[in-house]
Amino acid sequence: MSSTSNSTAIRVDLGAIFVSLELSQSKWLVTSLTPGGGEKMSKHLVKAGDIGDLLLRFAELRRKALVRTGKIFPIVVIQEAGLDGFWIHRVLLQEGIESHVVDPASVAISRRRRRAKTDRIDGEALVRTLLAYKRGEPRVCAMVRPPTPEEEDRRRIARERKVLVNERVAHVNRIKGLLYSHGVGAYEPLRRDRRERLDELRTGDGRPLPPHLQAQISRELDRLELVLAQIKDIERASTNMLTAEALAFPGAALLLGLKGIGAAAAAVLWGEGLCRHFDNRRQVAAYAGLAPTPWQSGQVDHEQGVSKSGNPRLRTTLIQIAWLWIRHQPDSTLTLWFKDQVARNGGRLKKTMIVAVARKLFVALWKYTRAGVVIEGAVLKAA
Repeated sequence: MSSTSNSTAIRVDLGAIFVSLELSQSKWLVTSLTPGGGEKMSKHLVKAGDIGDLLLRFAELRRKALVRTGKIFPIVVIQEAGLDGFWIHRVLLQEGIESHVVDPASVAISRRRRRAKTDRIDGEALVRTLLAYKRGEPRVCAMVRPPTPEEEDRRRIARERKVLVNERVAHVNRIKGLLYSHGVGAYEPLRRDRRERLDELRTGDGRPLPPHLQAQISRELDRLELVLAQIKDIERASTNMLTAEALAFPGAALLLGLKGIGAAAAAVLWGEGLCRHFDNRRQVAAYAGLAPTPWQSGQVDHEQGVSKSGNPRLRTTLIQIAWLWIRHQPDSTLTLWFKDQVARNGGRLKKTMIVAVARKLFVALWKYTRAGVVIEGAVLKAA
């Protein structure tokens, strides 16, 4: 056998049936490597969402392996994290099947040439990735830790609020744009007297607002007011959730007691990150995508900035909270460290330093909510 064949041969002394699922909205491609079947991978199409057919396919794979080897093998399944979420993973676990969800961006691919991509190729690549992972090869891929249904549902409030805030911004900008095209630039749609002021507006050349324009803006205000009402409902639900969480997890209530952290920010911090289990501070920073990324080659040794590979919603909120922390916690150790670093750089690199503050603050909040370690110099809100 040539060296090329040796480098691409698949290990066939398997102790399990390895299966990958390529999921789409119409069909699922099941790619499997079975003991006793040689190096060839088999493929089978299943209608999307048909769990019964999928389990029948797994039973058939077990039957064929039993006929070939006389043994019953467990099934190990891998799928990419994506649109289907984690419900398939949970069904497989309920059926006693070992299941893994992989971050698709972490699967190694060839960069030497333009890459061919089909479900067949991706399915085989996932099986090889699963084999390497089960052999214990380090850093072959990054497996996702699927959240529990409770953790997944807990995040809905903060995520819905983000969507509503974006809608609020869109409505406000649309109203301002419509008015600006007629020479009106001093109108704030978020003020409580927005309806009364709309009737008083005049165009830049002194005319009342055209009737169709006023009617369009009035309808935009209807939609804006609906969004504002829903944001209030969401914020109320967020506070209630944190209050309820405090009964089982006292750390959730501790966040609300810190000056500079409001209910909306606390809901994101808790729902997106701090409700999860972390073994050490490195995992905390990595999950938020705030871990530094080194670049070392020969005599070159520098940092590329944060990895940005973690939870983007959590990372964005942490940066915002870091700025608020500097303002509302001026005597805390983190704020003093930030001011000292900025002063040493002649007032420059504030954005770089605020990212470092966000990383340190998230680790400090993790210790505070899990072990009650007080953040040095932090001030609590007045009762």
